[in-house]
Amino acid sequence: MKLKNRIRELRFHNGEMSQQALADAAEVTRMTIYSIEKEKFVPSALLAFKIARAFGKDINDVFWLEDEQTGGEK
Repeated sequence: MKLKNRIRELRFHNGEMSQQALADAAEVTRMTIYSIEKEKFVPSALLAFKIARAFGKDINDVFWLEDEQTGGEK
C-alpha cells in the first residue's frame, strides 16, 4: 500500500497557496511539504492532521491509501 495525497491540487484550489504558506501553517519546512507532495515522505499522523486542518478538510479528503497492486483505494 502507498499513501497518496491531494496536497498540490488543494493548494491550487485554495488561492494558489504556496508550499511555504502550507509549511508555515503545519509548522514544518517547505522541503517537508514538497517531499510529502511528491510522495517521497510519509507524514506522521499528527502532521497529516495539521495539513488537513490548514485546508479546512477532513484528513480523508487529503490522504488515502492506495493498493499498489491494483492502483485502487483500500
